[in-house]
Order: sequence, then structure tokens, then C-alpha cells
Amino acid sequence: MPKRSSKDINVIASNVIAKVTSDSGDVPIKDPHAVALGRKGGLKGGQARAKKLTAKQRSEIAKKAARTRWAK
Repeated sequence: MPKRSSKDINVIASNVIAKVTSDSGDVPIKDPHAVALGRKGGLKGGQARAKKLTAKQRSEIAKKAARTRWAK
């Protein structure tokens, strides 16, 4: 027996019409300026954090991560 959608029939119909009438599909238009800003921050996030931490803090974070991985 096929699963029934929990969505409202009107939402489903709206999605079907949007897909049929759209030219570019489901590709959202992104603001290039916002993308550049996000990329800029993403490139230096981990390195900047690592520079601020002491060796002992980095060790504690690594131990906690290892415990969490092996606990699964």
C-alpha cells in the first residue's frame, strides 16, 4: 500500500503548478554579495578559533570529540 502524503492537497497542487510553470526549476537565486560574505567568513573560521585556543583546550576538545565518536 503506498504511503499517503501528510501535506495538504492544496500545497501539493501549488508545488506541481510551480514546477510546471517555472523556467529554471528549483534553483534559488542567490545574492552574490551575501555568498561572498559567507564564503569569506567560512574560510577563516576554524583557523581563527584554533589560534585563540591553548594547547590544553585543543586537547580537551579533541578528547571530547573522540569520546563522542566512540560512544556511538
